[in-house]
Amino acid sequence: MSDLLFGTEARARDIARELHTLVQDLPLICPHGHVDPGILADDVPFPDPAQLLIVPDHYVTRMLLSQGIAPARLGVPGRTGEPVETDGRRIWRLFADNWHLFRGTPSRLWLERTFETVFGLGTPLRPGTADEVYDAIAARLAEPAFRPRALFETFGIEVLATTESPLDDLSRHAKLAADGWGGPGGRVITTFRPDNVVDMEFAGWAGAVERLGEITGADTGGYDGYLDALRTQRQAFIAAGATSSDHGHPTARTVALSPAEAAELYSRGLLGTATAADAEQFRAHMLLEFARMSIDDGLVMQLHPGSVRNHNRWLYEAHGRDVGGDIPQATDYVHALAPLLDAHGNDPRLRVVLYTLDEYTYTRELAPLAGGYAALYLGAPWWFLDSPDGLRRFREAVTDTAGFYNTAGFVDDTRAFCSIPVRHDIARRVDAGYLADLVTQGRLPFDEAAETIADLAYRLPKKIFRLDGGRDS
Repeated sequence: MSDLLFGTEARARDIARELHTLVQDLPLICPHGHVDPGILADDVPFPDPAQLLIVPDHYVTRMLLSQGIAPARLGVPGRTGEPVETDGRRIWRLFADNWHLFRGTPSRLWLERTFETVFGLGTPLRPGTADEVYDAIAARLAEPAFRPRALFETFGIEVLATTESPLDDLSRHAKLAADGWGGPGGRVITTFRPDNVVDMEFAGWAGAVERLGEITGADTGGYDGYLDALRTQRQAFIAAGATSSDHGHPTARTVALSPAEAAELYSRGLLGTATAADAEQFRAHMLLEFARMSIDDGLVMQLHPGSVRNHNRWLYEAHGRDVGGDIPQATDYVHALAPLLDAHGNDPRLRVVLYTLDEYTYTRELAPLAGGYAALYLGAPWWFLDSPDGLRRFREAVTDTAGFYNTAGFVDDTRAFCSIPVRHDIARRVDAGYLADLVTQGRLPFDEAAETIADLAYRLPKKIFRLDGGRDS
């Protein structure tokens, strides 16, 4: 597997192998993800293999649902009273019986590499080997070396950013800080994700805003108090180590409203009379407000637009959010971001890391935007695009116009803790292969390719997400 993803042309493959060797042991920088910080705060042994690798992984359960296998049969918690399978071995056997569904997918590659490189397994997963593989992983999980903090060290993670709502009490991060793992400069930090108190279309939005006021002592009955509450919570997150915020809006639209116009929208939201258009207008305005806050407090602003959340309504009603029911949509950036970029796009104090689920915009919109504004960087291929082929297409599409240094390095964006080193290694392999092709074509000297791959793997994400301790560095 040493030449995995390095291509077939001999000279390029040799160069890719050499480039990968230079970065394969560099520490992992994980500036955006969704690992539960309680896993590391509590440091208790992981549950059975199914609860670790199948139940929380919506890449896996989504594929099985597409073939008629209900999430409840895979242990996914429900909210309708339907019985949910709790026997890890039964879940694992069902998964193994349908392993063929994952042929050619990144999920299969990630899982196979996890089995091999994390758990040291040599037995391929098949329906007939399901129990053998399950037992081998379960035995590993019982060992002290496979507890969460021990694996964190084994994986070589330098810093891991989790993602929390402003309503989170950050108690798990407080425990990590008390243990020397969290806080500014810590190994585990938080990220400020305010969607549930910004998006009026979230269920219970008004109640969430009221709770935000209770937490901060601000009067969120009015728009000015609401902004004060958000600023207060951003400071609490910064104290817990946060260096970035994250915004998962349906679109990339931004708009500059007057304070009076914004206050009127906010009031309609609290009264329950806001329309869908009002909600979109308020979200768009708040992106400008957050950009101004970022200039003041230094949080890097991540924007993840383009997902139609809960498109599978049955899945949402039966199991809730974030279980595989979301679908990408076409997304405009040139016009949508113009108000924000007009106001702040040339201010180097602002850093906006922009992601997309619409890869057709890479060449037409995203690369030219990132190549033309000081504040804008391109985030790594995300979600439906984070496959080896998607990572390669990203480099091929954006490098001509944005170069390497207007991209923000790799982020794993995962809830699957044990897949983190695998995902980073695959990204490093893809970049090694791409850079090797540039070297063989005479477009880049080897020494510059070597410097570039180390920048992409380590130095760029550390710098751009301000994980090096310097706001202006």
